Amino acid sequence: MQKILVTGGAGYVGSHTCLRLSEAGFEPVVYDNLSNGHEAFVRWGPFEKGDIRDAKRLDDVFARHQPAAVLHFAALIEVGESVKHPDRFYDNNVAGALCLIEAARRAGVDKLVFSSTCATYGEPRQIPMDETHPQAPLNPYGRSKLMVEQILQDFDRHLGFRSIVLRYFNAAGADFEGRIGEWHDPETHAIPLAIRAAMGGQGGFKLFGTDYPTRDGTAVRDYIHVLDLADAHVLALRRLLAGGGSDVFNLGTGTGSTVAELIKAIADVSGRPFEVERVARREGDAPALVADNGKAGRVLGWRPQYGLEAILESAWRWHSSGLIADKPLQTA
Repeated sequence: MQKILVTGGAGYVGSHTCLRLSEAGFEPVVYDNLSNGHEAFVRWGPFEKGDIRDAKRLDDVFARHQPAAVLHFAALIEVGESVKHPDRFYDNNVAGALCLIEAARRAGVDKLVFSSTCATYGEPRQIPMDETHPQAPLNPYGRSKLMVEQILQDFDRHLGFRSIVLRYFNAAGADFEGRIGEWHDPETHAIPLAIRAAMGGQGGFKLFGTDYPTRDGTAVRDYIHVLDLADAHVLALRRLLAGGGSDVFNLGTGTGSTVAELIKAIADVSGRPFEVERVARREGDAPALVADNGKAGRVLGWRPQYGLEAILESAWRWHSSGLIADKPLQTA
């Protein structure tokens, strides 16, 4: 059984990808400092606690496990925090990625799948957005991810280090068996925040902007089930292991939902209408972000399997299960 090093494998997308790796016959070795991840999510392989900026620790882990490739999820992701503390994002996301890549090369590993983001595109110039869309990030988070993409391009061109970059749109949902799910602290993502409101959480749900040039005035986003994302990582890994070259792919459904539609759908799934506070737009929020995922279909053979209803049903099941031990959402 081939081992795969999964940095950030105790986090949201990383843990779901470990599940899919295990089902595909790989052994995921989770490497995580638990700053945003949860040890309880490490269920499908060994756990190595460590920071991606710790070269000595990485060398030890590579030597003992001898992974065939790396899936790199470990990163700071909160956009607002990146504006307040850009130094932390460049240190962790860029310097950390470089430290990891160099450790992989020292160990003779030359294959990596990188968790990137549609935030590298910045303001959309057309909808849907394909992989050739200009990249002009609006914040340090997006710039940090773009910098790593550029590093990987240079390492492929000059050093033969192959990588596949996966640019996510809006990851959402949870494992259908309720073993793992979305668990951030603090929580900033729309679906868990709306679910929290539906469960009686204080403050209701803030709807940022009702005057966008969209079908109902609220922003449009492309919500992709986390297990669909995980499946794409397994396909990208298999492509690299089979000798495939470096490449980049968008991961989204190709269909956008407005925030107003999302609110209604969550109320329908939960059977609990909830308070919505309409407030001004947030600076930097685009009217619409929708993926053109055609390339991933053509090259990787990937197609998203789950729509918005399945996303919300799995998310509701997870959040209402009471498994989020340190901040229970059932407040009423």
